[in-house]
Amino acid sequence: MIKYILHLSLLITLANCQGQNTSTTDSHKEVLKLMGTRFEITATAVDKTTAKKAVADGINEIKRIEAIISSWQSSSQTSEINRNAGIKPVVVDSELYDLISRSLKVSELTQGAFDISFASMGRLYKFDKEEHEVPSESDRMKSVDLIDYKSIVLDPNKKSVYLSKVGMKIGFGGIGKGYAANKAKILMQSMQGVLGGVVNAAGDLVVWGENGKEEGWTIQISDPKDINKSLGWLTIQNASVVTSGDYEKYFTHQGIRYAHIINPQTGLPTTGIKSATVVSPDGEVGDALATAIFVLGPSRGLELINKLKNIEALIITDNDEILTSTNLALNKY
Repeated sequence: MIKYILHLSLLITLANCQGQNTSTTDSHKEVLKLMGTRFEITATAVDKTTAKKAVADGINEIKRIEAIISSWQSSSQTSEINRNAGIKPVVVDSELYDLISRSLKVSELTQGAFDISFASMGRLYKFDKEEHEVPSESDRMKSVDLIDYKSIVLDPNKKSVYLSKVGMKIGFGGIGKGYAANKAKILMQSMQGVLGGVVNAAGDLVVWGENGKEEGWTIQISDPKDINKSLGWLTIQNASVVTSGDYEKYFTHQGIRYAHIINPQTGLPTTGIKSATVVSPDGEVGDALATAIFVLGPSRGLELINKLKNIEALIITDNDEILTSTNLALNKY
C-alpha cells in the first residue's frame, strides 16, 4: 500500500469521501507557495463553502508552523536557538520542543543519517542544477564538526534547547514539510462536514477519508528521468507518502549529480539514489526516513525500513534500478 508522487504531478481522484453520492459532495483545491516550496491542498466536503474553509484553515496552519520552525525568519524560535549556539539554552514552545525531541529519536534510529543539525553546513553548497566544484575537504570538515545531534541538549522541565557548539545550527528541511502536512491534515480532518482531503507539500503528501472507491486514493508514481511520465501507481488510505528526489535541487561536477541531501558524517551531498519514497501512517516520520535513506544508501536504507512496522519504501537508484521494501507492491503499466 505504497505510492510515490513527484513534486509536479499528483493524480488523485477526489470523489465522495464517506461512500455518499458524489452529487452531495464538493471539493476545493489551492496551489500556492508555502515554506519556500509548492503546496497543493485539497478538501472534499458536504459543500463548496465548507471545502474552501477547510483549505483556508489548512493554509493558515502551515503558515503558523513556518513562523515557528523557519531558520530564515529572524523572529522564529528556531532562529533564536541558532543565535544562542554555544551561549545559552533557549526556552521554546512545547510544540517546537517536542518536534526537536522527536527529531533526535529519529537520529538515534537512523544512527545519525537523519540529523537536524545538518543546517550547520550553511551555504557551503549551491544546489542550482549548475556545474560547481565540490568544496575542499578542509572546508567540509569545519562544518561536519558542527553536525552532531548529540550536542543538542534538551531540558524537559524548562522546555529549553541548547546547541552546545558555537556556530552550530538546526534546520527542519528534512522533516518540516511532513510535520506541516500532518498538522494541516489534523486540523482539516476535525472540521465538521469535511469528508476527506490531500495535503501535498512538494512530495510530502498525506491523504485521509474515503473517495468512493474501495481501494482508496490512487496516486501515480513519477519517473525521475521524466517527471511527466509514470512508472506505475499505488493506492493508499489514510496514510502519508513522502518522496525525496535529486531531480530538483542538485548540482553537477564532472558528470556526477549531487543531491541536496547532505551526509552528516562526510559533509558531502549524497549520490547513488535518484529518489526515495516512504509510505507510512505519519508524514513527519516519512519525511525524516526518506531523507535518511538517501544517506544510508539503498541496501542499508531498505534494511532499516524492513525492520519498521507499517512503513514501506521504494527506491530508484542512479542506475534506474527499482528497489522496494518487503511488503510494497507497485502496480506497473
